[in-house]
Amino acid sequence: MASLEEIRQERLKKLSLLKEAGIDPYPAQVADSLEINQILADFTALEEASSTVSIAGRIMAMRGQGGLVFADVYDGTSAMQVVIKADNLSATSFELFQNTLDVGDFVHVTGVAFTTKRGEKSLEISNWTILSKSLRSLPEKWHGLKDEEERLRKRYLDILTNEEVKDIVIKRSIFWSSIRNFLSDRGFLEVDTPVLENLAGGAEAEPFVTHHNALDLDVFLRISPELWLKRLMVAGMPKVFEIGRIFRNEGMDAEHLQDYTQVEWYWAYSDYNKAMDLVKELYQEVALKTFSTTKFNIKDFAIDLAGPWETYDYVATILEKTGVNVLTADLTEMMAKIDSLGIKYDKNGFSRNRAVDNLWKYCRRQIAGPGFLINVPVFMEPLAKKKADNPEVVERFQVLLAGSEMGKGFSELNDPIDQAERFDDQSKLRAAGDKEAQMYDTDFVEAMEYGMPPCSGFGVSERLFSFLSNKTVRETQIFPLMRPKNQD
Repeated sequence: MASLEEIRQERLKKLSLLKEAGIDPYPAQVADSLEINQILADFTALEEASSTVSIAGRIMAMRGQGGLVFADVYDGTSAMQVVIKADNLSATSFELFQNTLDVGDFVHVTGVAFTTKRGEKSLEISNWTILSKSLRSLPEKWHGLKDEEERLRKRYLDILTNEEVKDIVIKRSIFWSSIRNFLSDRGFLEVDTPVLENLAGGAEAEPFVTHHNALDLDVFLRISPELWLKRLMVAGMPKVFEIGRIFRNEGMDAEHLQDYTQVEWYWAYSDYNKAMDLVKELYQEVALKTFSTTKFNIKDFAIDLAGPWETYDYVATILEKTGVNVLTADLTEMMAKIDSLGIKYDKNGFSRNRAVDNLWKYCRRQIAGPGFLINVPVFMEPLAKKKADNPEVVERFQVLLAGSEMGKGFSELNDPIDQAERFDDQSKLRAAGDKEAQMYDTDFVEAMEYGMPPCSGFGVSERLFSFLSNKTVRETQIFPLMRPKNQD
């Protein structure tokens, strides 16, 4: 069996043959053609009229010998068999087809629609043109790429040869389009906000740092567009949303990546109760638009987004499942419980907030959902409004789905004095070594002092899409970040 390099060298020889024949193997111009799915839909009429049609696409299979060659051409919409007979072409043209074309090459072919004796819809070719000569062989059609790292590294081949992966790409587009349409239909205005920031705010995460040459200063890649979108609330925009890229310099696992797509929206004169109603409606519609169902099997959980949504109390749930009251327990007590539960954690910069978060995550994995988590302690959330009847907790909610958090929203804090105090608390945590604590954003506090209306906000990332697909978030990205091959 020939090696990959031997195959490449053989194809380079065929490339030379095309050039020697005066044929450009990579032409800029492509003659008009029809999409294959359109031809197949109208095939009966085309065949009855003996219509001559043209298609352009990639050769995915070739077979035959002597004066007859069969090839399957795929254009991204569908595949179709083309039949090349020596009698229909000049001797030179037929020999060039046989001697220079391979599986993987792109061609433009023209022919008459007909049905073979085996009942296969085909084109009998009268003319062909090379559009792009491939120099490497494609994976076998029925096997494709098996190694996971190789599949992700050569995602273009994985999409080409694996219908399931191609379907992910299509469904990702439908997923984000359905979110965009849902919000636009309800009067939300889509906006763009900065990706490079002087301060990384709006979430608890470690940011990426880069250097801005023109201004000669270090800047952060955003971890959330939240504080920019809230500035638009100050500016008098009643409903805004953004779908964009987020960057967090954190760990990588089945649910977390360092760069991903997220939607956030903000809604003036609403609170987290109204937001929860809207989120439930959004998730149900997006599921139906993208997957044509509201019922999913995710990990070990059976989920129905159209069924009842439960409400879970943060403090009460942790107390029930661990015996710890996070409102009264000190750090030593919580660390002892974390150790007894066998939870692994980084002790560097470990704070009360991190301890509570670790206990919650332990509990969360046991909850199927769908539902909303509410009543989070105020010290855990610097950007949400305190509950009027219980100022120890905030009006924050999170969607719980199959043991994970699948979106977060607030009644947004709009008291600039309270906001400044909470930023100050976060700054103290950062000074003590908590890299995920939020930075003090003086400019945002100043904007709030001009007046920000009561509003709700919500954000959810592409993790929701990966969960509904029942795959890791890395698998459902089109081109996930990979370590350079020579560093593996």
